[in-house]
Amino acid sequence: MCGIAGEYGQHRPDEAIRMLARLEHRGPDDQGGVRVNGSWLGHTRLSIVDVEGGRQPLTTPGRELYLVGNGEVYNHEQVRETLDDSAYSTRSDNEVALHLIDQRGPQALGELEGMFAFLVAGQDGSFVAARDPVGIKPLYWARRGSHVRFASEMHAFDPHWMPYVEPFPPGFYWTPADGLQRFARAVPDRDPPPNTDEPWTDADLERVRDVLIASVHRQLMGDVPVGVFLSGGLDSTLIAAIAARELAQDGQTLQTFAVGTEGSPDLLAARVAAKHIGSEHRERLYTQGRALNTVESVVRSIEHFDPSLVRSAVPNYLLAEMTARHVKVVLTGEGADELFAGYEYLREIEDPHELHDELERTVSSLHNLNLQRADRVTMAHGLEARVPFLDREVIGLALDLPATWKIPAGGHQEKQLLREAFAGWLPEELLWREKAQFGDGSGAADVLTDGLEDKVTREEFEAEKDALDPPLRTLEELHYFRVFSEHLPGIRPEKTVARFATA
Repeated sequence: MCGIAGEYGQHRPDEAIRMLARLEHRGPDDQGGVRVNGSWLGHTRLSIVDVEGGRQPLTTPGRELYLVGNGEVYNHEQVRETLDDSAYSTRSDNEVALHLIDQRGPQALGELEGMFAFLVAGQDGSFVAARDPVGIKPLYWARRGSHVRFASEMHAFDPHWMPYVEPFPPGFYWTPADGLQRFARAVPDRDPPPNTDEPWTDADLERVRDVLIASVHRQLMGDVPVGVFLSGGLDSTLIAAIAARELAQDGQTLQTFAVGTEGSPDLLAARVAAKHIGSEHRERLYTQGRALNTVESVVRSIEHFDPSLVRSAVPNYLLAEMTARHVKVVLTGEGADELFAGYEYLREIEDPHELHDELERTVSSLHNLNLQRADRVTMAHGLEARVPFLDREVIGLALDLPATWKIPAGGHQEKQLLREAFAGWLPEELLWREKAQFGDGSGAADVLTDGLEDKVTREEFEAEKDALDPPLRTLEELHYFRVFSEHLPGIRPEKTVARFATA
């Protein structure tokens, strides 16, 4: 995992160095850069795969093209078999993108399965920027005349560039000649599945189970130990149970990590889960004072101010800080609620067509909400987060299931199908545990909302709430917005962040 920055067009070396320096936390193990026919590419690296041979920028044998990348390509070995193998000089999974673009063009990036952002510059003046279809890995860009800058995080840009910063759209590539072009989508580009009153079968449950197991297996890729963020909720516990079985086949023990206030539901459930799957388990307790002291660092790290996002980010940030002392990669349960209708508000949708459309919308909107939080809180500590539920094969299968199977009618619990698919894998009290938002289950919600009451007065809120359209909604959100604005002066929130419907 890494941080990348670059510019198409003439650049000033001092500004390039500043941009890369602001991303050092994303890749503390190495740094590199190259000027290519007026353009520039820079890279900070966290060594996970091919420690000796994966230094970037990567280049073709004749140095016609250079690439910097952030992320992991899980099917790189399969794609490599379809390319000219003699061109390779490392075992880096990112190198497959370089040769894929060189040999088949940027549209071929749709063949890659993984999470990634790439910048490619050629000696002939060509340039390509691309981001994975789900938007798991971040990429921002800013355009001023014929100059275009790119970076993994917004604060990498100099202040005079910040008003121009926007998220680079997931599933697109950009070239100077063709502009933005879509190469893949987060959700399947096909008709919704037909709805049915028939119940699912054992074969349906097996398909769901097999595709998630295969995704976890792929995402255990690497030359360093991989752990799991274990909240004790269904999603992370399933990922941990699968990973523990996969690692046990190689004689390894999974490491799991949990966080919460003393006696919080997540901590108690995580202990039960860890004991059941036999993981090496660590946990971190935090107090209200510790959480409140962390808020400003968290808002700056996640580059966001939505209250729900911040509440879940604070425990995640504290968890990542502890976890980074033991592993460099963690798997998380992100994405299951969007695919299997786990959120409480989705229970109110009774029309299956409406539910399917809403699930597709939420999956496509993850990149500047939950996935932004997951990336930033981990990379703030040089830790890589991977999200097996958001593998495109898992997304494709989940959204091909009839939406009627995801409506918790007749006394069914949310995500009933997913729970039944893994019957016997977990203790019953965990398999059927009711969903709690991470900020609630870990104790962060009460800690933050109670502790921030005196940070903003009602008078200040009334005077400042209309700084955004739609307006700020709570005193808590205004406090976070002030931190965001101070950290990112000139950034336009309406162009760069999304907000949940409720605060």
